[in-house]
Amino acid sequence: MIAPDSAAWPAPAKLNRMLRVIGRRPDGYHLLQTVFQFVKRGDWLWFTSRPDGAIVRAGDITGVPAETDLTVRAARLLQQATGSRQGATIRLLKQLPLGGGLGGGSSDAATALVALNHYWQTGLTLAQLAELGLQLGADVPVFVHGRAAWAEGIGEQLTPIDLDEPWFLVLTPNCQVATGAVFTDPELTRNSPPITIADFMAGMGGNDCAAVVYRHYPEVAAAAAWLEPRGRPCLTGTGACVFARFPDAASARGTFEQLPPEWSGFVVRGCNRSPLLERLMREQAVYPLEAP
Repeated sequence: MIAPDSAAWPAPAKLNRMLRVIGRRPDGYHLLQTVFQFVKRGDWLWFTSRPDGAIVRAGDITGVPAETDLTVRAARLLQQATGSRQGATIRLLKQLPLGGGLGGGSSDAATALVALNHYWQTGLTLAQLAELGLQLGADVPVFVHGRAAWAEGIGEQLTPIDLDEPWFLVLTPNCQVATGAVFTDPELTRNSPPITIADFMAGMGGNDCAAVVYRHYPEVAAAAAWLEPRGRPCLTGTGACVFARFPDAASARGTFEQLPPEWSGFVVRGCNRSPLLERLMREQAVYPLEAP
């Protein structure tokens, strides 16, 4: 990710290299096994401290009212948790599609927590920030920690994992998938047998949400079908984005050039250490870095 300027903070996308639904808690939340890996593409955020304590989002974002924006909610949550009287003006350059399964909103929230903890010098550790972030969404902790991870529970129980870092072609169908609708669909597989990290490394995985999403979103099914003869298609999260891995940039870009003109997508490199973590290290934050 090439920063628009030196003040910008990255909010990188993630891909779910696999996603299995292995059960359901009494409160209705699903028990998952998934693998998160970051890619070098995402949103960008800028923060300006305010002495008046107000949290203000600069500019409008289509489909994301300021009061429900996870960056605004993250900033206010950090204020409440630490008693900070400082405020911030937040500017967000939104580049990741809404409802795409790339984790854009969760990543934005994580970047807000990490950056404002640094600027306000509130002194929370990454583990404490991740715990706060879980109140905003199950994917927020992995973005806070910034390391590729094997995840269990509802996605918050993280074990660092070293993955290959291939090139991906990511297709972005022109639709938004409603995650809640996918997880409440009666035909969703909810009893996949658990696997181990070794099983995943040996090639087991898949995405239990794919069948439901492909059935209800023909645009996503079409994208997966187009990828099928060119590379093994995978749905990330509940979609809508579908991706395939390639051994090198040339292979991924060659396939991208075959994309029908009415479709959109991008080629990107996977990374096990997120651009946010790299930025945090450069900033020499006031709290120590730690493993998830």
